[in-house]
Amino acid sequence: MSGVTIEGAGRPGTQRGNGAIAALLPDNRRLHLHHGPIDLIIEAFGPEPERQQAYAQATARFATILAEIVTDLPQLRRAGASVAAANVPGTRMCQAIAPFRAEFVTPMAAVAGAVADEILAAMVKGRRLTRAYVNNGGDIAIFLAPGATLTVALAAGGGRAGIAAHDPVRGVATSGWRGRSLSLGIADAVTVLADSAAQADVAATLIANAVDLPGNPAVHRRRACDVNSESDLGTMLVTTGVGRLDEPEIAMALDRGLAVARDYHVRGLIHDAVLNLRHLTKTLRQKEPAHA
Repeated sequence: MSGVTIEGAGRPGTQRGNGAIAALLPDNRRLHLHHGPIDLIIEAFGPEPERQQAYAQATARFATILAEIVTDLPQLRRAGASVAAANVPGTRMCQAIAPFRAEFVTPMAAVAGAVADEILAAMVKGRRLTRAYVNNGGDIAIFLAPGATLTVALAAGGGRAGIAAHDPVRGVATSGWRGRSLSLGIADAVTVLADSAAQADVAATLIANAVDLPGNPAVHRRRACDVNSESDLGTMLVTTGVGRLDEPEIAMALDRGLAVARDYHVRGLIHDAVLNLRHLTKTLRQKEPAHA
């Protein structure tokens, strides 16, 4: 297990070896994996021997994933077509941003989704599972065997999405200025459904960036490097606060993000998106805004 220990149900994990922790949650169904900034909740469905082996495979893969990302960080914080990575997680990140390179984006936009995708791939390899998911702080990678379904709660708008095995969706991700990462826009939350968690992660980031009101005095911004010295956004201005907005302003900002989401949908990069700002929610599948 390379320093990762699975503790018993209901008991907290302890740091050993490289500091990664793996522990079954008190429900004795879900696995919690934690190392540094990575915090995963995992669940597999299937015969008990298969589930335990799947969790062991996920835990073994988790042992080195953070170190692999750290090794590639100098490349992953760069934008441009020449960006490449030496390790699998970084390669997933680079592949995820490739269709979006017309905009400013670095592979770091895909990091949470790529980690979820990689751990899911390791978990299900060779296993007989009906369904499984890896939730990395709201960025979710999904596995569904033929005939299986999974319902996912959507952070944006508070709704739910039912995903069936015959659907192309295998990744869900959420971004916004209130989230874990810095944002150029003012969306409270943008949730995207795509082929993979990594691709959904990138699209959600860029759509959330587009939900914006440039020059509006109610929007407070600072240089990314002043908020986080290690940010891949450098001196770009990121949102640090949003004051009072009237309804036309809210609708205008959402429409800007929705235009980007529609473009991605036409290009086959995403399957759906839900955009939320204050009391308004818009999706690709409705013409009029919904009130929260």
